[in-house]
Amino acid sequence: MACASFAKLNAASSQWIGQQSFTQRSGSSASTRLATRRVSLPIRAGSYTDELVKTAKTVASPGHGILAIDESNATCGKRLASIGLDNTEANRQAYRQLLLTTPSLGEYISGAILFEETLYQSTTDGKKFVDCLREENIVPGIKVDKGLVPLPGSNNESWCQGLDGLASRSAEYYKQGARFAKWRTVVSIPCGPSALAVKEAAWGLARYAAISQDNGLVPIVEPEILLDGDHPIERTLEVAENVWSEVFFYLAQNNVVFEGILLKPSMVTPGAEHKEKASPETIAKYTLTMLKRRVPPAVPGIMFLSGGQSEAEATLNLNAMNQAPNPWHVSFSYARALQNTVLKTWQGRPENIEAAQKALLVRAKANSLAQLGKYSAAGESDEAKKGMFVKGYTY
Repeated sequence: MACASFAKLNAASSQWIGQQSFTQRSGSSASTRLATRRVSLPIRAGSYTDELVKTAKTVASPGHGILAIDESNATCGKRLASIGLDNTEANRQAYRQLLLTTPSLGEYISGAILFEETLYQSTTDGKKFVDCLREENIVPGIKVDKGLVPLPGSNNESWCQGLDGLASRSAEYYKQGARFAKWRTVVSIPCGPSALAVKEAAWGLARYAAISQDNGLVPIVEPEILLDGDHPIERTLEVAENVWSEVFFYLAQNNVVFEGILLKPSMVTPGAEHKEKASPETIAKYTLTMLKRRVPPAVPGIMFLSGGQSEAEATLNLNAMNQAPNPWHVSFSYARALQNTVLKTWQGRPENIEAAQKALLVRAKANSLAQLGKYSAAGESDEAKKGMFVKGYTY
C-alpha cells in the first residue's frame, strides 16, 4: 500500500492551494505553454455532492461541535482501567451508552465520531446508538483509518493505513447511518518531520477524502501535529503551514470538494515540554495566522482536536479564537477534553450515570459558548484544569 501511495508523490508541491502541476516539454511554444497552464480538472464528488455540503454545514452549525468517542478498543480499555473496569464489550457499551443517551446533548453537539463497534451497537434496551443520535439531531460519524504503523525510510515516523477496502467499508457505514468519516494521521516535530512523512500523510488524507466523498461521507481531514517536544510556538507554526500546504495540494489533485469536508487540526502551541507556556491569546493568534494562510474559505468548518490539553485549556483556547469573525466555523472535536471529568464522575457505577451525564453537558455547554466567543472560565473545577498530555500517545 505504501508503494502504491507513493506513485503520485513525485509531483511538485504547489505554491498555493488548487494549482495543478503539468510537465512542459522543451521547445514548446509560448501559446502552447500558456494553454497547458490553463488546463483545469473538474471538482466533483459524484451524486452525493449536495448531501455532503449539507452534512458539513449541519455539523458546522453555530454553537455546536463534535463529541469524539472513536477510541480504539485498546485505548478505550485504558480509559476504563483508570476507573478500575475491565476492557470488555459490555463495559465499553455501558460507557458509550452513558455518553450517547445524555438528554439534551444535541443543544451543544452536532456530530459524534464513533468507533466501528459502536456504530453497530444498541443500548441495553435495544435502541440503536445511531437512532439515539438522530433523535438529538446529532450526525453520526465513523473512524475509518486502521491505525499507525512505522514508515520505512523515515526518521522513526509513522504512516496511517486503511485505504485497502475503504470504499466498500464506507458504503457499508453509510448504510448503517454514518454521514461523515474521520482519518487521523500524525506528524512529529521531534522526528523532523521528514518530507517523506509529510507527503505520505498528505497523500493518504487526500485519497481517503476522495473515497469518502464518493461514498456519501463527509471526510474529516486530520493531520495531527503532536504536542511532543520542547520546541517554541514559532516552530509549530512553520511545521503546520508546511503540512497543511501539502494536504490542500493533494486534496485539490484528488478533486475533493472543499465545501464537503471538515478539518480537524491541532492548535498551534509550543511543544508540551517547552519552558514557556503560551497564553490563549497567543495560541489563537498563531493558530488563526496559520489557518488564514493555508485554508480556503470554501471549507465550512475547523473542528479542533484537544491533543492532551486540559479541559479548561482547550475551551479557553477555542474561546480566544472566536473573539472576532472567522472565514470558517471554528469549533471543537474533542475526546478527552469532553470526557475526562465524565469518566471520573461515572466510576462504572449505575447510580453515577445521571451525574456523569450532567458533567458531559457542563463541558459541552462550555465549548458551545467558546465556539460563540462567550465562554468564561470562572467556576471551573480543579479537575478541568489538569493537563492530559501523554508523551507518545496512541489513539
